[in-house]
Amino acid sequence: MTNTAINSCLYKAKVMHHRLAPKVHSFHYEVFMFYLDLDEIDSLSKSLKLMSRNRFNLFNFKDKDHLQLPRENPDTSKNIRQHITAYLQQNGVDIGAGRIMVLTNLSTMGYQFNPVSFYFCYHENGQIACSIVEVCNTFLEMKPYFLSAATMQGDQFKVNTEKYFYVSPFIDMDTNFDFDLHIPGEKLDVRIDDYDKQGNRFFISTLKGVRKPLTDANLLLYFISFPLITLKVITLIHWQALKLWLKKIPFHKKEDQKELQKEVFRPFGREPRGKNQELRQ
Repeated sequence: MTNTAINSCLYKAKVMHHRLAPKVHSFHYEVFMFYLDLDEIDSLSKSLKLMSRNRFNLFNFKDKDHLQLPRENPDTSKNIRQHITAYLQQNGVDIGAGRIMVLTNLSTMGYQFNPVSFYFCYHENGQIACSIVEVCNTFLEMKPYFLSAATMQGDQFKVNTEKYFYVSPFIDMDTNFDFDLHIPGEKLDVRIDDYDKQGNRFFISTLKGVRKPLTDANLLLYFISFPLITLKVITLIHWQALKLWLKKIPFHKKEDQKELQKEVFRPFGREPRGKNQELRQ
């Protein structure tokens, strides 16, 4: 497969987190991410030796790792495109056969943890329609945030919205996400900040990168350069959490503000049974 014929690619990137309050704490690390056209995943799985769909490989795109509807009893017989288009229709957007791109991590050697995925959805005429931010926590819960065309400013989506989701024990849930997502091109530029209810920004996170061809050679190179990337991410999360704990940053238990956890998918401790599916192990 020649890279000029496909929309999908890789991004070699750097993640940066900078906490401003109640104490300063910063770190960064290098990653790579997949940027996939949902309609190309099957053909990529056939043409690439190191990437598959729903079967073990060095890198494996698993539909079940992403948004599935309905929330309380997900239909696992449908693929990710069907679920995303259904979610868009629930939010008043019908893209027909328009393109859907997802910026995400894939399961690596069977292990998967994906803090956030970003969908960029297009109408059939090629015009950008909307975006979805799919945030996951270490309990493997997930919450989607819908960014409509009305949130567009130039080539980016910008919106400040209530979080209503438990992401970090070192951040109060009664806060807001501030999304600033440039549509990926040759460069990747994504920013998600946290604001308190007084309008003060106290946490900055950025994801910046450069586009690279999606080839077996690059997949092997990045696997060696960033071994077990998803395991690295979850390890760094817990390592930084330990540092925050040692700095005596206030710790918030997940049970403390249950009323602020709304429309959460895959709620921890209450695993839904999908159609024609046994409980996940």
